[in-house]
Amino acid sequence: MSEHTHPDQDPQDLQFGSFVSPTAHPTRQAVDLAVVSEAAGLDLVTVQDHPYQSSYHDTSTLLTYIAARTRRIAVSGNVTSLPLRPPPALAREAATVDQLSGGRFRPGIGAGAFWDGIARIGARRLTAGQAIEALREAIGIIRDAWDPTRQGPLHHEGRWYRVDEGARAPNAVAPIPVWVGSYKPRMLALTGEVADGWLPSLEYVEGGLRGVADANARIDDAAHAAGRDPASVRRLMNFMRTELTPSVRGSGDGFLVGPPQMWVDRLTALAVEHRISAFLIAGDDPTTIAQFGQEIAPAVREARSHRSSSASANTGYEFDDRRRRAAAGPDPGRPPGGGAGG
Repeated sequence: MSEHTHPDQDPQDLQFGSFVSPTAHPTRQAVDLAVVSEAAGLDLVTVQDHPYQSSYHDTSTLLTYIAARTRRIAVSGNVTSLPLRPPPALAREAATVDQLSGGRFRPGIGAGAFWDGIARIGARRLTAGQAIEALREAIGIIRDAWDPTRQGPLHHEGRWYRVDEGARAPNAVAPIPVWVGSYKPRMLALTGEVADGWLPSLEYVEGGLRGVADANARIDDAAHAAGRDPASVRRLMNFMRTELTPSVRGSGDGFLVGPPQMWVDRLTALAVEHRISAFLIAGDDPTTIAQFGQEIAPAVREARSHRSSSASANTGYEFDDRRRRAAAGPDPGRPPGGGAGG
């Protein structure tokens, strides 16, 4: 297990969650969906972060409110836009919510996307390479701010961030894992080197399922090169297009569009063949969320327990890259689980 990973979060344990839009109208929709997620037995409720969208709530505030309205479920930004959050402030925010919620905060961070929107609200515009460097630097600052063994003010002098006499974060319940949204080679390498989890959206992974295998290999190689155990990096996955149907009709339109058993078979295959250990569904549909937690999640856990990791698992699905953006549905700017290129 990674030295950074929260002790109650074994990266190999299967987890299931919702991927909620922070829509401002109806005002409480996201909060209500979080409550439904918890009632359904899901492990996580995650929320998109697009502060430049006027139709969305502020995600940081929303996550705090959700944590106060729930008692068990973990909460996460999916993923938080780093260019709009100074690292020391993000560290304090995460540790504060984690402390108040009894250890339920799981920060997901992206290097930045939809740069026109980011620049419109006053943040600096970076190239893909710059954004990756800034993310690496920021993760170091965040972990320094969380470190209970460090005393005195927070100091950092780097290329992208300068912290002088900064306030350290309050003590978290336990070490907090950092999940990174990434797709391109340099971001995947960063994930393997320093992150505790990989958090993409399937519909935006180049090459679909083949791309997932390639991305896993890049993360593994980078982890090995950094002297880390690749198994310490949790592999999560968002699914943007989800629909439970009574038959296989329409199942070609998305990886999780079809009857419940198809969902069980495909998620089990992802767990066995691609080491995905957390599944997050979008769609903002309370009925689907409830069925996902009450019916599909237990079935996937049982199915994986009966499968050897070396067994062949045929998903019955060939992901067509030409359909991937259409399958994802409305896109508020860039992939919600994504970050900078590279």
